[in-house]
Amino acid sequence: MQDDRRAAPARADVAELAAAVYRDGFAGLPGAFSREWAMRLREDFDVLYAEARARDDGTVSRGPNRHYLAIHPERLTGFLELITQPAIVALCEHMLGEDYQVVEVAFDVPLPGAVHQPWHRDFPMPEETRTDGRLSSLAFNVTTVDVSPEMGPMEVAPGTQFDPGDDFEHGMFPPEPHHARYAQLATRRRPSLGDASVRTGLTIHRGTPNVSQVPRPVLVLGVVAPEVDTAGVHSVELSAPFFDALPGELRGHLRATRVSELAPIRQRHSIEGLVMGGEG
Repeated sequence: MQDDRRAAPARADVAELAAAVYRDGFAGLPGAFSREWAMRLREDFDVLYAEARARDDGTVSRGPNRHYLAIHPERLTGFLELITQPAIVALCEHMLGEDYQVVEVAFDVPLPGAVHQPWHRDFPMPEETRTDGRLSSLAFNVTTVDVSPEMGPMEVAPGTQFDPGDDFEHGMFPPEPHHARYAQLATRRRPSLGDASVRTGLTIHRGTPNVSQVPRPVLVLGVVAPEVDTAGVHSVELSAPFFDALPGELRGHLRATRVSELAPIRQRHSIEGLVMGGEG
């Protein structure tokens, strides 16, 4: 019997999810994966994070006791299941076009002791959003734990993805007069193992304090419309044997460099405004 998580969503359901992203800036994908798949993801993370922490440039800071690390996609046991998950594929095609490109596979890691991040968006508003109201990139998040309130859930301010941001520092960090509105709008996301979500990085959000005794790693899958330039910011590397074994239709969706041998990743996606943490 086919697992419902692998069944293609109805066109109306995809349109509804896309409408939610345009309206709220995010949408949930509950039960997108099995708990068993998500537990394997956590096992993969534990290995990758230990390796990254053993290198000086293996992670970058996202604030006190928060780390970010891009990874080699093929190091995930379930990578193919991730990029062929029917709802993820359908949303990418619907919102970004049939030639969408995967450009980021990474983890965000709020550790015990992580504090509030400043309110922020992940990048300045691109011209196609400012002039045409079109979203040209998506971030899919997959939790590796059952998130409790103590673990520092992500806090999202719905409907803020189209805030112009003309007075935002670096186009990403809103000044203090905006903060009260975001706090009033804010909703905290508490996914369980197997759940995923989709959002635009333009939606104002922040990590909250992790007062538990356990980390809360979350997978990030970044996808863009084909015309979006991510040079110098995001791309992935695949070993030649792995790349060559992929079906042709999947290769076309990966903005990837084919290399003879994988080398440790020197992390470069630093966001200066997140390093120090924010206010409560």
